[in-house]
Amino acid sequence: METDLPPGQPVRRTILVVDDFDDTRLLLKSWLERKGFNVVQAENGNQAVAAAQEARPDLIIMDIEMPELDGLAATRKIRSMKELDSVPVVAVSAYGAQQFRGDALAAGCSEYVSTPFEPDNLERVIRSFLP
Repeated sequence: METDLPPGQPVRRTILVVDDFDDTRLLLKSWLERKGFNVVQAENGNQAVAAAQEARPDLIIMDIEMPELDGLAATRKIRSMKELDSVPVVAVSAYGAQQFRGDALAAGCSEYVSTPFEPDNLERVIRSFLP
């Protein structure tokens, strides 16, 4: 795949950030852009599915509890699409119990990170999927 980047310049990976709180999306967007990622945003599960189809992100950070369509249902929809079924989905939620981690993994999430999280921990998870 050709890009307009100068030779030797790494291709920037795209991350879809899905969260119903504007402040959380903005914070993650700013942080991820400083880390060198392109960021696409969605504020609910329905928007997440549409944005994933359009942007074809390299990774999705998915909130669990959202209006209209929650993160688990959105992940199941994304996983049902052949062109998106292998995109890593990292569930991020304040629900810290092991049960919620199990629910997220059963819905098709690749990993689960409880909030509040240490930025270094989230970056380690992201880099494990996007070396």
